[in-house]
Amino acid sequence: MQQVAAEAEELSLAERAYRAIRDRLVMLEIRPGAPINEEQLGQSLGVGRTPVREALKRLQYERLITTYPRRGTFATEVNITDLAHISEVRLELEPLAAAQAARRATAADRANLTALRTELEDGGLGRDPAELMRLDLRVHRAVYTATHNPYLEDTLVRHDNLATRIWCLFVDRLSGMAGHVEEHGPLIAAIVAGDADRAARLARSHVEGFERAVREAI
Repeated sequence: MQQVAAEAEELSLAERAYRAIRDRLVMLEIRPGAPINEEQLGQSLGVGRTPVREALKRLQYERLITTYPRRGTFATEVNITDLAHISEVRLELEPLAAAQAARRATAADRANLTALRTELEDGGLGRDPAELMRLDLRVHRAVYTATHNPYLEDTLVRHDNLATRIWCLFVDRLSGMAGHVEEHGPLIAAIVAGDADRAARLARSHVEGFERAVREAI
């Protein structure tokens, strides 16, 4: 029993490490190309090396870090040429996720989404860019969770993370970022209302607008 409990604790620590390191990479708090130091990460997160190593395995699969033989592990560079490939996936799957969320969202999902919409309306425009991007991530992840399809959720979280890294790279050149984030208000309303067709249309428009804004900023 003690061994089982220890393994469960290790899994919990690995998940915590994974989420924390992932979001540092997504928000470019760990800069593209920067070396990954397992010991420093473990100390900053208050966990041992084993959870950090487990987290890094997942992050390599998700294209957020890269390991080179005899050189070490580094945060993946942000390559703008990836935008078209990422958008190609998101243009198909984001509308599907929005529609499925409208059909399947539980009362708890709808309450969470409604709270996020209130947060958007109450202070979205007054937030700094980093806060806006974190709010954007929270909205997207809440929508994906509401699909109750773990495979769709996992795929979209990974692609949204990669898209957000591109967004972070050009944030200083994106003048309409607050408006882009606040576009989620009508999308959330459609999902909460159970309007799958409208939710899908709004999700597709949102992805198209994101790609267009980034290309204009380059």
